[in-house]
Amino acid sequence: MKPLAYRMRPQNLNEVVGQQHLIGPGKIIRRMVEAKMLSSMILYGPPGIGKTSIASAIAGSTKYAFRQLNAATDSKKQLEQVAAEGKLSGTVILLLDEIHRLDKTKQDFLLPLLESGQIILIGATTENPYIAISPAIRSRCQIFELQPLAKADVNKAIDRALKDDKNGLGKYHVKLTNDARELLVQKGNGDLRATLNGLELAVRSTKQEMIAAGKNDENEITINQDEMANSIQLRSQNFDAKGDGHYDLVSAFQKSIRGSDTDASLHYLARLIESGDLVAICRRLSVIAYEDIGLANPAAVQHTQIAIQAAKNLGFPEARIPLANAVIELTLSPKSNSAISAIDSALQDVKNKDYGAIPADLKDAHYSGATKLGHGKGYIYPHSFANDWVPQQYLPDNLVGKQYFQPKGNSKIEKGLKKQYETLHEMQKNGLK
Repeated sequence: MKPLAYRMRPQNLNEVVGQQHLIGPGKIIRRMVEAKMLSSMILYGPPGIGKTSIASAIAGSTKYAFRQLNAATDSKKQLEQVAAEGKLSGTVILLLDEIHRLDKTKQDFLLPLLESGQIILIGATTENPYIAISPAIRSRCQIFELQPLAKADVNKAIDRALKDDKNGLGKYHVKLTNDARELLVQKGNGDLRATLNGLELAVRSTKQEMIAAGKNDENEITINQDEMANSIQLRSQNFDAKGDGHYDLVSAFQKSIRGSDTDASLHYLARLIESGDLVAICRRLSVIAYEDIGLANPAAVQHTQIAIQAAKNLGFPEARIPLANAVIELTLSPKSNSAISAIDSALQDVKNKDYGAIPADLKDAHYSGATKLGHGKGYIYPHSFANDWVPQQYLPDNLVGKQYFQPKGNSKIEKGLKKQYETLHEMQKNGLK
């Protein structure tokens, strides 16, 4: 027997749970179906949230032939069979899973068929199509991002499966305790496929236990939290270090620390720890320390480097302890991006401006012939003066007076740096008049 999630696959758009921003009344995919103006599309988002369901529902709503292939494992010959069917019937809807893994040979075969409408392609992927899919395919498809399913959507799908006598579990007369349902929804983590298949295992295994206990005549199956816990498994998250989900996760991690939200920062750290990618965590923490805290709290930056070294020496699971210390300190620390802003501003001038030559007195004079070229001539040695400073031009002529460093003064340390910078700048300007 096919799994429950497969049997409960929607036959029309009204049976799809969630994704109302795409298939709700007046929304774009529903408009396409109702107007009979389907175009090729790419659906992307986490596993189990409705990509295949929407493709199946579109086919059911339009009565076109529906075929499903995998871009990574199915051959060009199988694509040719789908194309031949489309040629005979006029149009065939092809759900191509893992479309980001479509090779060039298959891509070149598909492109003219998409142009002619012989195949309406619905590509499904967990990867960001703007990064992972070739421009040639993207340009011929509309791209739709699916949203994670809300708890209400998941509960709606569970109820439908429990009541459906034909494809679902209606004949078992199942009752879920509140805590069993909550566990099922929470453990599924938005993956409806995993949720429904876990539900079916719970129902069927509990039924077998009842039969073994001589309770075959009982009309209703009640599933409690313990029975549910033994029938489901925590859905594994997509932690591909090259995948879109990874970059979203490290982005959320950095933005939470930058925004000084300790609880959110620890949440995303926990998810990164579960991925097991200690190298990526340590690298991102180094970036955060210098980019977002920087000169506002150099001690915290130093503490982070010590914590990173400790984490690498310890390895998981103990590495979580110094990592948590660093994250909490960085999150609660004063913030400043003045250093990264300063160097980026300087880089923009280097890339885009005629910044001119290095002043001759600053050029290297430690080789034979340098004096004849005028290199080093006129250079004033600061250590020969009081406070080891003397006014002198260091910037090229075209950039004299340029100020890249814009200290914010968000901490006592940076206020001190700001005062020193402004004092020296003013002394330099007055001294060169």
